[in-house]
Amino acid sequence: MTEEASASAQKRPRPEEMELDEDVSFKKPSFPPISKEKLKSGNNEMRKVPIPPHRYTPLKENWMKLYTPIVEQLKLQVRFNVKTRTVELKTSPETQDVGSIQKAADFVKAFTLGFDIDDCLALVRLDDLFLETFEIADVKTLKGDHLARAIGRIAGKGGRTKFTIENVTKTRIVLADSKIHILGSFQNMRIARTAICNLILGSPPAKVYGKMRTVASRMSERF
Repeated sequence: MTEEASASAQKRPRPEEMELDEDVSFKKPSFPPISKEKLKSGNNEMRKVPIPPHRYTPLKENWMKLYTPIVEQLKLQVRFNVKTRTVELKTSPETQDVGSIQKAADFVKAFTLGFDIDDCLALVRLDDLFLETFEIADVKTLKGDHLARAIGRIAGKGGRTKFTIENVTKTRIVLADSKIHILGSFQNMRIARTAICNLILGSPPAKVYGKMRTVASRMSERF
């Protein structure tokens, strides 16, 4: 058996000795681009964004600033449902971009979280902006006075620490009790989040400023 196995092994050609058939040719599949009409589904898409009670008054005061970019730029239909207390967004035949309804939903969501209306408009005009929300408890479990001190470290005296992080990282931050909302690009949000996490964990603001400026300068040099 061993002699037969060795003989058959000798007869088998090695992989490098095997010749490929030259007649066999592989063609890459080519798919034509899908038109905008085909991308649009037959049914109109709809999104509902709930409005918390403390944002009713700001929504009334800034309704036209919220309404105008959604209707004129994104070509969507929008209304405020009084019964369900939600802002309802719907695509229309004039809607050109498929992602417009998601942009509008993010725009309204950012406003409900407490961001300034002018900062929220950047979500409509730019593509690389995102929203992120996390809680102090996600970083470290704090209660009572320890939680209050952590919020105070993030805000700083008169809001200086928060403003410094916003200016260095080119982001916008909202402190809502123990929740933290960040608006900005992915890389800038990461720098701001790291700085806030260090403050929650107890690092002194001066040390956090130094690290943050170093990382921000590296990022600006890279791009």
